Amino acid sequence: MQKLAPPTCLALLLCVACGQAAPPPAAPVEVVVAAVVQRDVPVTSEWIGTTEGTVDAEIRAQVSGYLISRDYQEGRLVRSGELLFRIDPRPFQAALEQAKGDLGRAQAALGKAQLDVERYTPLVAEGAVSRQELDNSIQAKRAGDASVQTARAAVDNAQLDLSFTEIRSPIDGIAGVAVAQLGNLVGPGDPKPLTTVSQVDPIRVSAPISEREYLAFSRRTGDLAEGAGEREATLELILADGSVHPERGRAIIAGREVDPRTGTILFKGEFPNPGNLLRPGQYARVRAVTEIQKGALLVPQRAVSELQGVQQVAVVGPDDKVQLRVVETGVRDGSLQVIEKGLAPGDRVVVEGLQKVRDGSVVVPKPAAGG
Repeated sequence: MQKLAPPTCLALLLCVACGQAAPPPAAPVEVVVAAVVQRDVPVTSEWIGTTEGTVDAEIRAQVSGYLISRDYQEGRLVRSGELLFRIDPRPFQAALEQAKGDLGRAQAALGKAQLDVERYTPLVAEGAVSRQELDNSIQAKRAGDASVQTARAAVDNAQLDLSFTEIRSPIDGIAGVAVAQLGNLVGPGDPKPLTTVSQVDPIRVSAPISEREYLAFSRRTGDLAEGAGEREATLELILADGSVHPERGRAIIAGREVDPRTGTILFKGEFPNPGNLLRPGQYARVRAVTEIQKGALLVPQRAVSELQGVQQVAVVGPDDKVQLRVVETGVRDGSLQVIEKGLAPGDRVVVEGLQKVRDGSVVVPKPAAGG
């Protein structure tokens, strides 16, 4: 059975408890604060697109025949007029020789008709030749003229077909992989080109953008349908590895219409491409300033906290008391966050020590480095 404490001991304990002092109030915590900044902020948009050549020329055979050589190195730069492929020229050479022979016969027939006209003309006046014979000679000469013209056109056509057996690049650019192989029978009706030559300096980037972004960008930079002209180079190109292309580009054109299914319009930019690093078909992101937000309020990004989907900042008042305010955020500008609602110019917000404060607590504010 438990023993009861003696009355004297109990009284002593009660006296000690009654004499204990209340705990002192917590000291104000130190926090780092920064003033709300007000200035104009560029609003940047970013679009996903793909690169394409300024000119993508499909190389096709214009005459039918067997491919006997490929005279370029795939993936390398070729010059305008450089030989790419050769088709067996022998059938076309034979056709040219035949056409030349037909032209020679037509010219000979024309020469005889011309001599007959010259010979019969004075004889008609003397009555030695009938008028009918002279008329026949004149008509034969006219027919000979027509035959010569037809034969000459056939020679020109045969020479053209023969020249088409040498397939040359129409532009300076990067020549792609050859689709047709040596020995293949190729011709104008082939579904695929022999290869493609792309002009890649400058190179274009094509991306769909929203109608709102198109309107904002056009108002800021001018009518995109007018072409690049002297428009300032304001576009940035971010490549697949996250690096930024060192050359800035110009907006050059927008599509003819807005796609009603997606609400987007095709946008194209043009970028210098020294060294031909960029090739058609690459993934790319285009970044551009579409508008300027006037008089925006900004705070450091780390001053904004989020709790259950609600964003808030800790504002330190003139009496150094903390007030937690719900805010609405906008775009980011580097390490700064635009605040749409909830703050006013000159407010001080806590940027370090947010975990130590609560609504109504008193703090010791210290200005952040640099302001």
